Amino acid sequence: MEFPGQISAEINKQDAAALCGARHGREAGKVGHRWGRTRGPIGFHGGKVVVERPRVRAKGSKAELALPSWSAAIAEDWLGAWALNLMLINVSTRRFGRAVRLPEGDIPAGAGAGVSKSAVSRRFVALSAERMADWMATDLSALDLLVIQIDGLHLADDLTLVAAVGIDGEGVKHPLGVIEGATENAAVVQALLDNLIGRGLDAGTPRLFIIDGAKALTKAIRRTFGRDTPIQRCQVHKSRNIIDRLPKSLHASVRKTLRQAGELDDAETAEKLLRNLARLRLPPELRRSLACTNIIENMMGSIRRTCRNVKRWRNAAMALRWTAAGMIEAAKGFRKLKAHKHLPALRAALAAHKLSLLPNADLAQPAKVA
Repeated sequence: MEFPGQISAEINKQDAAALCGARHGREAGKVGHRWGRTRGPIGFHGGKVVVERPRVRAKGSKAELALPSWSAAIAEDWLGAWALNLMLINVSTRRFGRAVRLPEGDIPAGAGAGVSKSAVSRRFVALSAERMADWMATDLSALDLLVIQIDGLHLADDLTLVAAVGIDGEGVKHPLGVIEGATENAAVVQALLDNLIGRGLDAGTPRLFIIDGAKALTKAIRRTFGRDTPIQRCQVHKSRNIIDRLPKSLHASVRKTLRQAGELDDAETAEKLLRNLARLRLPPELRRSLACTNIIENMMGSIRRTCRNVKRWRNAAMALRWTAAGMIEAAKGFRKLKAHKHLPALRAALAAHKLSLLPNADLAQPAKVA
């Protein structure tokens, strides 16, 4: 098996021949001439290998001509991509060298090979910061979002991140953004919503918001999207909060009542069982899918798995980089909403709800929102 540096060196020779012609040849049309050799590192398999390459100068001047294959090799951020990928699948920086190079293999991993703990960490920081900046500036105007889930992720006592995930009309899930704050307060949530709107999210389009019940979330959503915006509180969180405040002897019966309330089609009847539960009249399959914050909770679980090698959060910027990288990574495993075939019913219900709020709406017509 050929050493990778030898293959790269051979490609460089072919580039030099294309610019200078055959060695000692006198054919016309040559744009350069050979000017010795040099050695330099390129990224390979998570580290660096030293490759010998010919130098070429332009005919009639001292300007050096770049070899296309060499320019492409150093332009590709292979090292950063390897570092980012392996760290997101929980390979620690201390074990990175062993993950990409065999101790007794043909490719050396000595000093300067780019597989040390510090070198890998620097590459991860640079690439994750770049990708987060690009992601947080992504245009959202083309997304047909019907549902937005918002939840907080507590990483430390004084460090909370608030993230948003959207579901479009086809049932495809999209991580939308993340922002840092000391607590899950209205100002932090408002900053996240302002970011989404600044990136093209239309505040006038009717949507269903699903949250865990935090008052700060409700306040910011209603301030931004209107006081009559449909908001579904996560039934799992609601049930848990209620049951935690009851004697153990009542847990089973109350849990059953809450479950029955969530399954009823008639909101008035459901309100008799659970007054604080208000929702759109949707097919049962869709109600089950949208009754809780499982989608964003599952993504939070993926983020925690991605970040489990982090022993100490140095600052908020570090937490944001890791969380954004984890959200982008989690999106690779997203599946369509189970009840995505029923999403047209949600679109119609949201449109009817918005229409019912207009000043000239026919009050004789029953609203589709309980």
